Amino acid sequence: MQTKDIKKILETYATGEISIGTATEQLKNLSFENLGYARVDHARADRQGFPEVIFGQGKTKEQIVGIFEKLAAKSPNVLITRTTAEVFGEIRNIFTEAEWHEAAGLIRLHRDQTKLGAGEIAVVTAGTSDIPVAEEAALVSETMGNTVTRIWDAGVAGIHRILAEREVLQTARVVIVVAGMEGALPSVVGGLVKVPVIAVPTSIGYGASFGGIAALLGMLNSCASNVTVVNIDNGFGAGFVASLINRRQENENI
Repeated sequence: MQTKDIKKILETYATGEISIGTATEQLKNLSFENLGYARVDHARADRQGFPEVIFGQGKTKEQIVGIFEKLAAKSPNVLITRTTAEVFGEIRNIFTEAEWHEAAGLIRLHRDQTKLGAGEIAVVTAGTSDIPVAEEAALVSETMGNTVTRIWDAGVAGIHRILAEREVLQTARVVIVVAGMEGALPSVVGGLVKVPVIAVPTSIGYGASFGGIAALLGMLNSCASNVTVVNIDNGFGAGFVASLINRRQENENI
């Protein structure tokens, strides 16, 4: 619950601009707003560092737009993941500043671009086919106030490609590595840097990759001690956690 919002409601009640009933309703809605099909969590930014993110898959256009409108009324930045250009058309009719990112299937409202990260986040893919998941991670990281460096198609089949980016990797504060197939790249990157490496297995690969399970198991068994793993195709989760790791503390003068 935003302290400044509580103060504003109390002040408007004290001056007689709103009734006690209106003030009560507004205070109640600061926590969550019940739309029937969704309970929009307005207090999540205070609890977790970023407003509620809309997972678009499985929701109707009307549901997504309804949730988006409520979040956008209270939060400068709003994200919809796993969505479509058709949904974007509906959002764009209401919020002209909304952005459509086709590669990631992501819509964002990015009104507050304050830099909150203490350093940079590097997002790396093993192959071009991994870019959709990696771009989701990169966009989430950017929207949460970070500077992001993208390194695409640097997998172990041509190991010199990732070694050529060694200086960039070693100056990052967090590295996200996205890979399918056997999922070997996070271990290589982990051995090159002294910062957290967040590994994201993707569902890219032939039959024995089992839709990303082979990459997931390979990453979980990494011998690089600084590698941790999120779920298959979970670029959002990787970007969110990387942002929290990289977030500048209030008393940091960076």
